[in-house]
Amino acid sequence: MSININEIHRVVIKVGSSTLTGKAGANLDPKAIDDLVDVVANLKSRHKEVIVVSSGAIAAGLAPLGLTARPSDLTSQQAAASVGQGLLMAKYTQSFNRFKITTSQILITLEDITKESHVANIKGVLNSLLELGVVPVINENDTVGTEEIKYGDNDGLAARVTKLVDADLLVLITDIDGLYDADPSTPGA
Repeated sequence: MSININEIHRVVIKVGSSTLTGKAGANLDPKAIDDLVDVVANLKSRHKEVIVVSSGAIAAGLAPLGLTARPSDLTSQQAAASVGQGLLMAKYTQSFNRFKITTSQILITLEDITKESHVANIKGVLNSLLELGVVPVINENDTVGTEEIKYGDNDGLAARVTKLVDADLLVLITDIDGLYDADPSTPGA
């Protein structure tokens, strides 16, 4: 499948934690973020509207908390996300500043993307930000998400955002080989 970039106006790019943290997985890789931002800046220079759906908050919060691996319990994951989300956005902001591109942070829960009144509000905010030339950086709000209200993965969130804003293209940047119909760790996926 070939894509004519000249026919694309609005793009959603989803990037996974492992892409942003490298092999170690417990620290943000500044070069990985800079490389992503270089691509987004190039698209912006071609008058494309871009939304980034970014994982990485939990991974970014591990090292400052003295953790070497992702915790298994929800409250520790939430604590890591709380610390890491600010670090993640600071790095995005710093990197986008090289191109004088303004970013915004939008943290979304499952309720936000499924409740009609919330969906309309998110759509309005995203469209307004895009019209203003801002690159919204979206992540699931892992700090407040519980098992009952978590969206689950940013791939699905990115797909919903793509539909919500009528984007022309969704790009998934990942280190997973291929497409799966379930979590890759699920037998038979």
